[in-house]
Amino acid sequence: MAAARRTSSLVSRSLPLLRGGKQINGGRGMYRYSTAAAHENPITPPVSVQYDKLLIDGKFVDAASGKTFPTLDPRTGEVIAHVAEGDAEDINRAVSAARKAFDEGPWPRMTAYERQKILLRFADLIEKHNDEIAALETWDNGKPYEQSAQIEVPMVARIFRYYAGWTDKIHGLTVPADGPHHVQTLHEPIGVAGQIIPWNFPLLMFAWKIGPALACGNTVVLKTAEQTPLSALLVSKLLYEAGLPDGVLNIVSGFGPTAGATLCSHMDVDKIAFTGSTDTGRIVLELSAKSNLKPVTLELGGKSPFIVCEDADVDQAVELAHSALFFNQGQCCCAGSRTYVHEKVYDEFVAKAKARAQKRTVGDPFKAGIEQGPQIDGEQFEKILKYIRFGQEAGATLETGGDRHGTKGYYIQPTVFSNVKDDMPIAKEEIFGPVQTILKFKDLNEVIQRANNSVYGLAAGVFTHNIDTANTLMRALRVGTVWINCFDIFDATIPFGGYKMSGTGREKGEYSLKNYLQVKAVVTPIKNPAWL
Repeated sequence: MAAARRTSSLVSRSLPLLRGGKQINGGRGMYRYSTAAAHENPITPPVSVQYDKLLIDGKFVDAASGKTFPTLDPRTGEVIAHVAEGDAEDINRAVSAARKAFDEGPWPRMTAYERQKILLRFADLIEKHNDEIAALETWDNGKPYEQSAQIEVPMVARIFRYYAGWTDKIHGLTVPADGPHHVQTLHEPIGVAGQIIPWNFPLLMFAWKIGPALACGNTVVLKTAEQTPLSALLVSKLLYEAGLPDGVLNIVSGFGPTAGATLCSHMDVDKIAFTGSTDTGRIVLELSAKSNLKPVTLELGGKSPFIVCEDADVDQAVELAHSALFFNQGQCCCAGSRTYVHEKVYDEFVAKAKARAQKRTVGDPFKAGIEQGPQIDGEQFEKILKYIRFGQEAGATLETGGDRHGTKGYYIQPTVFSNVKDDMPIAKEEIFGPVQTILKFKDLNEVIQRANNSVYGLAAGVFTHNIDTANTLMRALRVGTVWINCFDIFDATIPFGGYKMSGTGREKGEYSLKNYLQVKAVVTPIKNPAWL
């Protein structure tokens, strides 16, 4: 896979450019998955855990309490390492270090060019340690190693190079006034940014948040997800190796009710950025408001429609819809988890979607050719199986899958439901797993209304060769991103965020810089101006 292709997309699948039913029932005896890898002994990861402490003020330290917690291998449920468990006292230490680094340290005072060079050196180090970082990410998260090594880690380097390029292009304006005054605006770093990242894309979410925050001259306290604390510690060490001053970036591993809540409530934190569930996002927003009214960026849940129109090439549509849902074990906030298919091609689509799911390779993510690894942990594993039961109980047709895969670890069979109705839990609620739900529609007005009838508005996919259909849907869908004849294209320049309960604000691209800047107006009288 070419480097340019790797770094422009998480799922590098796009389709040709635009130009101007019978029910299929399936049974549980129809599984034809490639299962060998899940029954073999797990492959020993080609990496060791070097960093398992908190990173505060440029040093790795134990939690103040001395407590640790286990991070687990989702392939087996066994312990990888015991990691320092940060709580309120550790957040206070980290915020104190970040505040001192911002108020007294060199980071916001060095030239933009100097900050740029540090971020570029960091991107070089990411590339140098690509395989090591990817192996640690796969071990702690369960995603296929090929995905980590060929797509996600290269994208981390790309994102930091992108924001390094912005460091010396952040500036204010000179604006006219109605009178003899010189007026200018200054774009200033916001200060200490608190950031909380999720477990499904630990490294990418690290880059999406740290990149713009540092480019703008801020300091950061970042809380990792308790399920996946390891990769952020490793890459943060590389960032300090690149020349980052002490205290600019602080990493605290810990749990939401303790470390996360303290970070959101802290009176000396100037901004919060959070990626995670909508329910937790509500808590983050409330805590931030009740403390010092700090601004909050939220990237939350989704239930994205993927709309297959009647002019579809069904084979291409099936493959794209499959990737849109099953990528990353279905653990994507923007997964195309409501597959709307026009009634004229519905039966053919369902049959082929079932066949494609049955061909999906499931097993040890370190094995070459594996498409799907385990779910992140036992809690998520059980949640997905619960939703599969909900689908059956509600009357949807289970075409294939529907159970655990193998006998060890958190693997789930790729699952496909047909004859799904909009009011079923599997069509309304975020499953966050490898469960495809296929719904039937008759016309554009109907599918627009149904697609928008959701509390979420993160993303949508449209598959059509008709430019008029595409134009109608791209404007009508109430979502933050519409992918047309492609899905999961995540270039560093493309803003990402949602409507409605999918969040507030945007990440990536130029838009994300606004999250980490304050705008100050400066007005000065002018005596005897030659012009105004």
